[in-house]
Amino acid sequence: MINNTDKRNNKKDLLPYLFILLIIVGVFYFVNVLNKKVNVLTYDEFMDKLKDNKVTELQVTTKSSAYTYEVKGVLQGYKDGEKFFVKLPLSENVMKKLIEASDAYEFKLVVKEDPGSSAFIIIIANVLPLLILVVLAFLLFSRQMAGNKSSMDFGKSRAKLNADTNKVTFDNVAGLKEEKEELKELIDFLKNPKKFQKLGARIPKGVLLFGPPGTGKTLLAKAVAGEADVPFYFISGSDFVELFVGVGASRVRDMFQQAKRNAPCLIFIDEIDAVGRQRGTGLGGGHDEREQTLNQLLTEMDGFGANEGIIIIAATNRPDVLDPALLRPGRFDRQVTVNLPDVKGREEILGVHARNKKLADGITLANLAKRTPGFSGADLENLLNEAALLAVRRNKEVITMSEIDEATDRVLMGPAKVSHKYSENDRKLVAYHEAGHAVIGLKLKNASDVQKVTIIPRGSAGGYNMMVPTEEKMCSTKTDLLEEITGLLGGRTAEEITFGEITTGAHNDFEKATKIARSMVTEYGMSNLGPLQFEQQEGSVFLGRDYNKSQHFSNEVANEIDMEMRRIINECHKNATEIIKKNKDLLKLIAETLLEYETLTKEQIDYLVENGKMPEEDDNYEAMSLTKLRSIAKDKNIKNASKMNKSEIIKELNK
Repeated sequence: MINNTDKRNNKKDLLPYLFILLIIVGVFYFVNVLNKKVNVLTYDEFMDKLKDNKVTELQVTTKSSAYTYEVKGVLQGYKDGEKFFVKLPLSENVMKKLIEASDAYEFKLVVKEDPGSSAFIIIIANVLPLLILVVLAFLLFSRQMAGNKSSMDFGKSRAKLNADTNKVTFDNVAGLKEEKEELKELIDFLKNPKKFQKLGARIPKGVLLFGPPGTGKTLLAKAVAGEADVPFYFISGSDFVELFVGVGASRVRDMFQQAKRNAPCLIFIDEIDAVGRQRGTGLGGGHDEREQTLNQLLTEMDGFGANEGIIIIAATNRPDVLDPALLRPGRFDRQVTVNLPDVKGREEILGVHARNKKLADGITLANLAKRTPGFSGADLENLLNEAALLAVRRNKEVITMSEIDEATDRVLMGPAKVSHKYSENDRKLVAYHEAGHAVIGLKLKNASDVQKVTIIPRGSAGGYNMMVPTEEKMCSTKTDLLEEITGLLGGRTAEEITFGEITTGAHNDFEKATKIARSMVTEYGMSNLGPLQFEQQEGSVFLGRDYNKSQHFSNEVANEIDMEMRRIINECHKNATEIIKKNKDLLKLIAETLLEYETLTKEQIDYLVENGKMPEEDDNYEAMSLTKLRSIAKDKNIKNASKMNKSEIIKELNK
């Protein structure tokens, strides 16, 4: 649908071009008129030409007001466009002579009435063109003034007042119980400030929400405004920063002036790190505009002026880059960490997003929450939305576990590369690699549960193994980390034992394992070097940190760190080798089943380990083996089914 405002703007944009077109047409008209030669004759000259039969055309206009005839005409020998003009006395005798000459010499004679005798025609002919020019000039000048007005508003605040009738409340925010408790005081203050003032309590002027992306920081700020039922201004940190120094500071001043007029109210600044970075840092020195804007924000929050009834809520994913002056008491007094939800929080979030979705019988939100550790609120919403889209694409009435599994894979790894072709040798390598991860996960006591194994390529991976912790922990033990490294090395170990050859498929596993091992030695104190921290998390060069990183240990200790890392990796590799050799039959069973089915779920893996075979196949194509699917495809005369993978055959069967 096209907006009416856009239509009006488009019409205004055409006015200058229309005005220019009129000018061009007028110029051409006058040039054309000037190019026509007009000869002025006297009465006697005209009468002589008339008697000598030199006239070929006459046009007579009666001018009653002037008591004359205005005569225009063409004489013999005139060029194209050339005419003569003469005034004759207004009398019957003159008109009689003209008519007799026309009858005698047979030239064209046209007689017209005087148009000037009509007042309406006089207005149209004389006033209307001038009126059109005045209107066009007014429109052009008003357009210019509107542009100047917008330039005068350059320093005005870009903060918008949220006038949504569909208010967000705490009922729309799930999984953030402690965070909501922290913010309830703000709501009580905005509703009843006298209750706090009686006891001399000062409500926090600013609340900083920080945490990973997608955890609900913006939603939480909207819910506070909705619960308090007060004006809610929202703006992004980047809206303050402009090319010219001082513009951002002017916008900050204007924003607080608007907020004072509507106090009590809330101001929400999203991505405050865009304007609140530490001053005087970085390789290129300071940033004058951003620093001026930050200085003004600091002054407005806790300076000489009082901003009673105004509470600022800011959100960022990077609290480490903020200026310390922003975080001191009196400015952002309260800092609330919005972490990734735990299993209970994920269940509540899924409940909110599943309200308008039809889930198949047997699907419980509690089980879905256990299968999605590390997912943010935004990830969970995307997960259910992707599952719903897949169900619609497959013409299903409800969302089944098959769609949820596929949606989980899409969120984590991206869509499956169904059209990707690789050789049977590659498929076998990937199958044994992923089976090696699965065997380690099944046999280690403290290892994570194997939820899914697949050899269908996604993203940059030829296959992957989804492993979920048996229970979520705040801290990891040394045993947990060692078993995690062992699990990561399971794929390479399976390749070595089965094929006597190694591939490049384990490069990502090595990256993760090396990182864990180095952290154990240099950060966690989990090595023979003792409880010492040799390194810290690296900072950002552009904040002026770690450009010339000081080394807190000698070269001898650096060598010992390398030796300890190598020892940890070698011990884990040795442990993985022992487990794989003891369970070669299980490795082969899982790998051969993967080659047949391409994807195995937790339930199928558990049944396979216990019974040595897959459960009975039902009518669900997803649960069938590749061999059976190819047989069905052959019976239905699907060409090249023997060369298709499982996903391609299912797609053809569903047509």
